[in-house]
Amino acid sequence: MSDDTDHTAQQSLTVTELDLDAFGERLSGWLSGKVGADAPPTIGNLSKPATGGMSSTTVLFDAEWSVNGVAESGSFVARMAPEDSSFPVFQSYDLPLQYQVMSGVAAASEVPVPALRWLETDESLFGTPFFVMDKIDGQVVADNPPYVFFGWVFDATPAERAGITAETVKVIAQVHAIDGAAQRFPALDGEGSALRRHFEAQRAWYRWALADDGVDIPLIERAFDWLEANWPAETGAEVLNWGDARPGNILFDGFTPAAVLDWEMATLGPRELDLGWLIFIHRFFQDIATRFDQPGLADFLRRDDVVAEYEQLTGHTVTDLDFYIVYAALRHAIVMARIKRRMIHFGEDTVPDERDDYIMHRRGLEALLDGTYEWD
Repeated sequence: MSDDTDHTAQQSLTVTELDLDAFGERLSGWLSGKVGADAPPTIGNLSKPATGGMSSTTVLFDAEWSVNGVAESGSFVARMAPEDSSFPVFQSYDLPLQYQVMSGVAAASEVPVPALRWLETDESLFGTPFFVMDKIDGQVVADNPPYVFFGWVFDATPAERAGITAETVKVIAQVHAIDGAAQRFPALDGEGSALRRHFEAQRAWYRWALADDGVDIPLIERAFDWLEANWPAETGAEVLNWGDARPGNILFDGFTPAAVLDWEMATLGPRELDLGWLIFIHRFFQDIATRFDQPGLADFLRRDDVVAEYEQLTGHTVTDLDFYIVYAALRHAIVMARIKRRMIHFGEDTVPDERDDYIMHRRGLEALLDGTYEWD
Protein backbone atom coordinates (compact mmCIF):
# COMPACT_ATOMS: atom_id res chain seq x y z
CA MET A 1 0.00 0.00 0.00
CA SER A 2 1.40 3.39 -0.92
CA ASP A 3 1.99 6.25 1.52
CA ASP A 4 -0.81 8.19 -0.17
CA THR A 5 -3.24 5.36 0.53
CA ASP A 6 -2.02 5.22 4.13
CA HIS A 7 -2.77 8.91 4.56
CA THR A 8 -6.22 8.56 3.00
CA ALA A 9 -7.11 5.75 5.36
CA GLN A 10 -6.68 8.16 8.25
CA GLN A 11 -9.22 10.59 6.85
CA SER A 12 -12.17 8.80 5.25
CA LEU A 13 -14.21 6.35 7.31
CA THR A 14 -17.88 5.53 6.84
CA VAL A 15 -19.18 4.87 10.35
CA THR A 16 -22.91 5.43 10.71
CA GLU A 17 -26.07 6.20 8.76
CA LEU A 18 -27.84 7.62 11.85
CA ASP A 19 -30.33 10.40 11.05
CA LEU A 20 -29.81 13.01 13.78
CA ASP A 21 -33.21 14.68 13.37
CA ALA A 22 -35.08 11.41 13.77
CA PHE A 23 -32.75 10.45 16.60
CA GLY A 24 -33.56 13.67 18.46
CA GLU A 25 -37.31 13.18 18.21
CA ARG A 26 -37.20 9.64 19.57
CA LEU A 27 -34.63 10.58 22.19
CA SER A 28 -36.93 13.29 23.55
CA GLY A 29 -39.74 10.81 24.14
CA TRP A 30 -37.43 8.30 25.76
CA LEU A 31 -35.76 10.87 28.00
CA SER A 32 -39.10 12.23 29.15
CA GLY A 33 -39.88 8.91 30.79
CA LYS A 34 -36.43 8.63 32.36
CA VAL A 35 -36.53 12.04 34.07
CA GLY A 36 -40.28 12.25 34.73
CA ALA A 37 -40.54 15.45 32.70
CA ASP A 38 -43.67 17.59 32.65
CA ALA A 39 -43.46 17.63 28.85
CA PRO A 40 -41.12 16.09 26.26
CA PRO A 41 -37.63 17.56 26.75
CA THR A 42 -36.17 19.93 24.19
CA ILE A 43 -33.17 18.34 22.48
CA GLY A 44 -30.58 20.62 20.93
CA ASN A 45 -27.03 20.81 19.60
CA LEU A 46 -27.13 17.27 18.23
CA SER A 47 -23.81 16.33 16.68
CA LYS A 48 -21.46 13.47 16.00
CA PRO A 49 -17.78 13.99 16.92
CA ALA A 50 -15.53 14.72 13.97
CA THR A 51 -12.76 12.46 15.29
CA GLY A 52 -12.74 8.85 16.45
CA GLY A 53 -15.84 6.69 16.17
CA MET A 54 -14.34 3.69 14.38
CA SER A 55 -15.96 1.17 16.69
CA SER A 56 -19.18 2.81 17.86
CA THR A 57 -21.65 5.63 17.25
CA THR A 58 -21.38 8.62 19.57
CA VAL A 59 -23.91 11.45 19.63
CA LEU A 60 -23.56 14.66 21.63
CA PHE A 61 -26.68 16.54 22.69
CA ASP A 62 -28.12 19.08 25.10
CA ALA A 63 -31.48 18.63 26.79
CA GLU A 64 -33.83 20.91 28.70
CA TRP A 65 -36.94 19.87 30.63
CA SER A 66 -38.91 20.59 33.76
CA VAL A 67 -40.13 18.36 36.60
CA ASN A 68 -43.05 19.73 38.65
CA GLY A 69 -42.33 23.12 37.18
CA VAL A 70 -38.63 23.12 38.11
CA ALA A 71 -36.35 23.65 35.11
CA GLU A 72 -33.52 21.17 34.57
CA SER A 73 -30.95 20.73 31.82
CA GLY A 74 -27.74 19.00 30.90
CA SER A 75 -25.21 18.21 28.22
CA PHE A 76 -24.86 14.53 27.43
CA VAL A 77 -23.21 11.87 25.29
CA ALA A 78 -25.11 8.87 23.90
CA ARG A 79 -23.01 5.82 23.10
CA MET A 80 -24.49 3.27 20.71
CA ALA A 81 -23.30 0.09 19.07
CA PRO A 82 -22.62 0.47 15.33
CA GLU A 83 -25.32 -0.57 12.88
CA ASP A 84 -24.77 -3.81 11.00
CA SER A 85 -24.92 -1.79 7.79
CA SER A 86 -21.81 0.16 8.87
CA PHE A 87 -19.56 -2.91 8.41
CA PRO A 88 -18.46 -2.84 12.06
CA VAL A 89 -14.89 -3.38 13.16
CA PHE A 90 -15.71 -5.72 16.04
CA GLN A 91 -17.84 -8.85 15.94
CA SER A 92 -19.75 -7.85 19.05
CA TYR A 93 -20.14 -4.64 21.00
CA ASP A 94 -21.36 -5.21 24.55
CA LEU A 95 -22.63 -1.82 25.69
CA PRO A 96 -24.16 -3.08 28.96
CA LEU A 97 -20.78 -4.60 29.88
CA GLN A 98 -19.02 -1.35 28.97
CA TYR A 99 -21.48 0.50 31.22
CA GLN A 100 -20.81 -1.95 34.07
CA VAL A 101 -17.04 -1.59 33.70
CA MET A 102 -17.21 2.21 33.73
CA SER A 103 -19.49 2.14 36.76
CA GLY A 104 -17.16 -0.27 38.55
CA VAL A 105 -14.06 1.77 37.75
CA ALA A 106 -15.73 4.95 39.00
CA ALA A 107 -16.75 3.23 42.25
CA ALA A 108 -13.39 1.60 42.95
CA SER A 109 -10.83 4.22 41.88
CA GLU A 110 -10.08 7.88 41.34
CA VAL A 111 -10.03 7.47 37.55
CA PRO A 112 -12.13 10.37 36.16
CA VAL A 113 -14.89 8.42 34.41
CA PRO A 114 -17.81 10.53 33.10
CA ALA A 115 -20.91 10.33 35.25
CA LEU A 116 -23.22 7.64 33.87
CA ARG A 117 -26.90 8.54 33.61
CA TRP A 118 -28.92 5.80 31.93
CA LEU A 119 -28.45 2.41 30.31
CA GLU A 120 -31.12 1.30 27.82
CA THR A 121 -31.07 -2.37 26.85
CA ASP A 122 -34.36 -2.28 24.91
CA GLU A 123 -33.35 -2.25 21.24
CA SER A 124 -36.78 -1.18 19.96
CA LEU A 125 -35.99 2.55 20.01
CA PHE A 126 -32.82 2.70 17.94
CA GLY A 127 -32.20 -0.93 17.05
CA THR A 128 -29.38 -1.27 19.55
CA PRO A 129 -28.75 -0.84 23.27
CA PHE A 130 -27.26 2.49 24.27
CA PHE A 131 -26.22 4.44 27.31
CA VAL A 132 -26.07 8.11 28.19
CA MET A 133 -23.38 9.85 30.23
CA ASP A 134 -22.57 13.42 31.10
CA LYS A 135 -20.64 15.40 28.50
CA ILE A 136 -17.25 16.54 29.76
CA ASP A 137 -15.48 19.47 28.14
CA GLY A 138 -11.84 19.00 27.25
CA GLN A 139 -9.32 18.74 24.45
CA VAL A 140 -8.50 15.49 22.72
CA VAL A 141 -5.25 14.01 21.46
CA ALA A 142 -6.48 13.64 17.91
CA ASP A 143 -6.13 10.45 15.87
CA ASN A 144 -7.61 11.81 12.66
CA PRO A 145 -5.49 13.55 11.50
CA PRO A 146 -2.85 12.23 13.88
CA TYR A 147 -1.46 14.41 16.66
CA VAL A 148 2.11 13.73 15.46
CA PHE A 149 1.65 16.24 12.62
CA PHE A 150 0.13 19.28 14.36
CA GLY A 151 -2.18 20.37 17.17
CA TRP A 152 -1.91 21.17 20.85
CA VAL A 153 0.23 18.13 21.72
CA PHE A 154 2.57 18.83 18.80
CA ASP A 155 2.85 22.48 19.88
CA ALA A 156 3.46 21.62 23.55
CA THR A 157 6.91 21.73 25.10
CA PRO A 158 8.81 18.49 25.71
CA ALA A 159 8.17 18.95 29.44
CA GLU A 160 4.44 19.31 28.82
CA ARG A 161 4.41 16.18 26.67
CA ALA A 162 6.28 14.36 29.41
CA GLY A 163 3.44 15.45 31.68
CA ILE A 164 0.89 13.88 29.31
CA THR A 165 2.89 10.65 29.38
CA ALA A 166 3.00 10.71 33.18
CA GLU A 167 -0.73 11.42 33.51
CA THR A 168 -1.64 8.68 31.05
CA VAL A 169 0.53 6.14 32.82
CA LYS A 170 -0.98 7.26 36.13
CA VAL A 171 -4.47 6.49 34.81
CA ILE A 172 -3.32 3.04 33.71
CA ALA A 173 -1.74 2.41 37.12
CA GLN A 174 -4.95 3.47 38.87
CA VAL A 175 -6.98 1.05 36.75
CA HIS A 176 -4.55 -1.77 37.48
CA ALA A 177 -4.68 -1.01 41.21
CA ILE A 178 -8.39 -1.84 41.48
CA ASP A 179 -8.47 -4.79 43.85
CA GLY A 180 -10.39 -8.01 43.28
CA ALA A 181 -10.85 -7.30 39.57
CA ALA A 182 -12.09 -10.80 38.71
CA GLN A 183 -14.72 -10.64 41.46
CA ARG A 184 -15.64 -7.04 40.74
CA PHE A 185 -15.98 -7.66 36.98
CA PRO A 186 -17.10 -11.30 36.74
CA ALA A 187 -18.28 -10.92 33.15
CA LEU A 188 -14.62 -10.47 32.16
CA ASP A 189 -13.50 -13.63 33.98
CA GLY A 190 -13.43 -17.20 32.69
CA GLU A 191 -11.56 -20.48 32.67
CA GLY A 192 -7.81 -20.67 32.23
CA SER A 193 -5.40 -17.76 32.08
CA ALA A 194 -6.73 -14.36 31.10
CA LEU A 195 -3.96 -13.86 28.55
CA ARG A 196 -4.76 -17.14 26.81
CA ARG A 197 -8.48 -16.30 26.71
CA HIS A 198 -7.67 -12.88 25.28
CA PHE A 199 -5.32 -14.36 22.68
CA GLU A 200 -7.84 -16.93 21.50
CA ALA A 201 -10.51 -14.22 21.30
CA GLN A 202 -8.20 -12.21 19.01
CA ARG A 203 -7.72 -15.25 16.80
CA ALA A 204 -11.48 -15.78 16.59
CA TRP A 205 -11.97 -12.08 15.80
CA TYR A 206 -9.39 -12.31 13.00
CA ARG A 207 -11.23 -15.24 11.48
CA TRP A 208 -14.56 -13.38 11.64
CA ALA A 209 -13.18 -10.06 10.42
CA LEU A 210 -11.01 -11.33 7.58
CA ALA A 211 -10.08 -15.00 7.16
CA ASP A 212 -13.62 -16.41 7.03
CA ASP A 213 -14.31 -13.90 4.26
CA GLY A 214 -11.41 -15.27 2.24
CA VAL A 215 -8.96 -12.54 3.25
CA ASP A 216 -6.36 -14.52 5.15
CA ILE A 217 -3.32 -12.31 5.75
CA PRO A 218 0.07 -14.07 5.94
CA LEU A 219 1.70 -11.43 8.15
CA ILE A 220 -1.09 -11.64 10.74
CA GLU A 221 -0.82 -15.42 10.80
CA ARG A 222 2.97 -15.15 11.12
CA ALA A 223 2.48 -12.83 14.11
CA PHE A 224 0.16 -15.34 15.80
CA ASP A 225 2.83 -18.01 15.32
CA TRP A 226 5.57 -15.71 16.69
CA LEU A 227 3.52 -14.99 19.81
CA GLU A 228 2.91 -18.69 20.42
CA ALA A 229 6.65 -19.35 20.10
CA ASN A 230 7.54 -16.49 22.46
CA TRP A 231 4.80 -16.94 25.06
CA PRO A 232 5.82 -15.53 28.49
CA ALA A 233 6.83 -18.13 31.06
CA GLU A 234 5.04 -16.09 33.76
CA THR A 235 2.29 -13.56 33.18
CA GLY A 236 1.91 -12.19 36.69
CA ALA A 237 -1.23 -10.97 38.39
CA GLU A 238 -4.40 -10.63 36.36
CA VAL A 239 -5.67 -7.07 36.76
CA LEU A 240 -8.29 -4.96 35.06
CA ASN A 241 -6.88 -3.54 31.83
CA TRP A 242 -8.37 -0.40 30.28
CA GLY A 243 -7.92 -2.06 26.90
CA ASP A 244 -7.60 0.93 24.58
CA ALA A 245 -5.07 2.62 26.85
CA ARG A 246 -3.76 5.80 25.23
CA PRO A 247 -4.03 9.58 25.60
CA GLY A 248 -6.35 9.69 22.57
CA ASN A 249 -9.03 8.26 24.86
CA ILE A 250 -8.60 10.94 27.51
CA LEU A 251 -10.21 14.37 27.56
CA PHE A 252 -7.68 16.83 28.96
CA ASP A 253 -8.28 20.04 30.91
CA GLY A 254 -5.01 21.71 30.06
CA PHE A 255 -2.62 18.84 30.67
CA THR A 256 -4.71 17.13 33.35
CA PRO A 257 -7.12 14.27 32.56
CA ALA A 258 -10.73 15.39 32.87
CA ALA A 259 -12.38 12.21 31.60
CA VAL A 260 -11.19 8.72 30.67
CA LEU A 261 -13.20 7.28 27.78
CA ASP A 262 -13.65 4.22 25.55
CA TRP A 263 -13.81 1.13 27.73
CA GLU A 264 -15.11 -1.32 25.10
CA MET A 265 -11.79 -3.20 25.04
CA ALA A 266 -11.54 -3.56 28.84
CA THR A 267 -10.32 -6.98 29.89
CA LEU A 268 -8.58 -8.94 32.59
CA GLY A 269 -4.94 -9.73 31.97
CA PRO A 270 -1.32 -8.93 32.73
CA ARG A 271 -0.43 -5.29 33.34
CA GLU A 272 1.77 -5.34 30.26
CA LEU A 273 -1.26 -5.64 27.97
CA ASP A 274 -2.06 -1.97 28.53
CA LEU A 275 1.57 -0.87 28.53
CA GLY A 276 2.38 -2.63 25.27
CA TRP A 277 -0.70 -1.11 23.64
CA LEU A 278 0.14 2.40 24.86
CA ILE A 279 3.70 2.22 23.55
CA PHE A 280 2.83 0.61 20.23
CA ILE A 281 -0.07 2.89 19.30
CA HIS A 282 2.15 5.95 19.61
CA ARG A 283 4.82 4.24 17.51
CA PHE A 284 2.15 3.51 14.90
CA PHE A 285 1.48 7.24 14.55
CA GLN A 286 5.15 8.18 14.85
CA ASP A 287 6.06 5.77 12.05
CA ILE A 288 3.45 7.42 9.82
CA ALA A 289 5.09 10.79 10.45
CA THR A 290 8.60 9.58 9.64
CA ARG A 291 7.30 7.83 6.52
CA PHE A 292 6.24 11.27 5.31
CA ASP A 293 9.66 12.73 6.28
CA GLN A 294 8.12 14.60 9.19
CA PRO A 295 9.70 14.75 12.66
CA GLY A 296 6.62 13.59 14.50
CA LEU A 297 7.00 13.43 18.27
CA ALA A 298 10.00 11.24 18.96
CA ASP A 299 10.18 12.50 22.56
CA PHE A 300 6.61 11.44 23.38
CA LEU A 301 5.52 8.17 25.06
CA ARG A 302 8.97 6.67 24.70
CA ARG A 303 9.18 3.04 25.71
CA ASP A 304 11.76 3.58 28.45
CA ASP A 305 9.87 6.58 29.84
CA VAL A 306 6.59 4.66 30.03
CA VAL A 307 8.25 1.72 31.78
CA ALA A 308 10.13 3.91 34.25
CA GLU A 309 7.03 5.93 35.11
CA TYR A 310 4.91 2.83 35.59
CA GLU A 311 7.47 1.01 37.71
CA GLN A 312 7.95 4.08 39.92
CA LEU A 313 4.19 4.45 40.46
CA THR A 314 3.41 0.79 41.08
CA GLY A 315 6.56 -0.96 42.21
CA HIS A 316 5.86 -3.60 39.55
CA THR A 317 8.76 -4.74 37.36
CA VAL A 318 7.65 -4.75 33.74
CA THR A 319 8.52 -8.01 31.99
CA ASP A 320 8.27 -9.54 28.50
CA LEU A 321 7.47 -6.15 26.98
CA ASP A 322 8.64 -7.21 23.50
CA PHE A 323 5.93 -9.88 23.52
CA TYR A 324 3.20 -7.42 24.49
CA ILE A 325 4.29 -4.81 21.96
CA VAL A 326 4.20 -7.40 19.17
CA TYR A 327 0.82 -8.52 20.50
CA ALA A 328 -0.42 -4.93 20.34
CA ALA A 329 0.89 -4.64 16.77
CA LEU A 330 -0.96 -7.82 15.84
CA ARG A 331 -4.22 -6.65 17.41
CA HIS A 332 -3.92 -3.31 15.64
CA ALA A 333 -3.14 -5.10 12.38
CA ILE A 334 -6.53 -6.82 12.61
CA VAL A 335 -8.17 -3.45 13.33
CA MET A 336 -6.52 -1.74 10.36
CA ALA A 337 -7.14 -4.65 7.99
CA ARG A 338 -10.82 -4.73 8.96
CA ILE A 339 -11.05 -0.96 8.49
CA LYS A 340 -9.51 -1.28 5.05
CA ARG A 341 -12.03 -4.02 4.26
CA ARG A 342 -14.77 -1.64 5.34
CA MET A 343 -13.40 1.17 3.20
CA ILE A 344 -13.30 -1.19 0.20
CA HIS A 345 -16.90 -2.19 0.97
CA PHE A 346 -17.99 1.46 0.84
CA GLY A 347 -15.95 2.27 -2.28
CA GLU A 348 -13.44 4.42 -0.38
CA ASP A 349 -10.43 2.22 -1.14
CA THR A 350 -9.29 -0.54 -3.47
CA VAL A 351 -8.11 -4.12 -2.92
CA PRO A 352 -4.30 -4.16 -2.50
CA ASP A 353 -2.08 -6.28 -4.72
CA GLU A 354 -0.57 -8.02 -1.69
CA ARG A 355 -2.70 -9.13 1.23
CA ASP A 356 -0.12 -8.00 3.78
CA ASP A 357 -0.80 -4.47 2.52
CA TYR A 358 -4.16 -4.60 4.28
CA ILE A 359 -2.00 -3.68 7.28
CA MET A 360 -1.07 -0.01 7.35
CA HIS A 361 1.90 -0.69 9.64
CA ARG A 362 3.12 -3.68 7.65
CA ARG A 363 6.76 -2.60 7.69
CA GLY A 364 6.72 -1.95 11.41
CA LEU A 365 5.16 -5.30 12.24
CA GLU A 366 7.62 -7.11 9.97
CA ALA A 367 10.51 -5.37 11.71
CA LEU A 368 9.15 -6.25 15.15
CA LEU A 369 8.89 -9.90 14.17
CA ASP A 370 12.38 -9.85 12.64
CA GLY A 371 13.89 -8.08 15.68
CA THR A 372 15.03 -5.16 13.51
CA TYR A 373 12.57 -2.45 14.61
CA GLU A 374 14.37 0.86 15.25
CA TRP A 375 13.16 2.56 18.42
CA ASP A 376 15.32 5.71 18.18
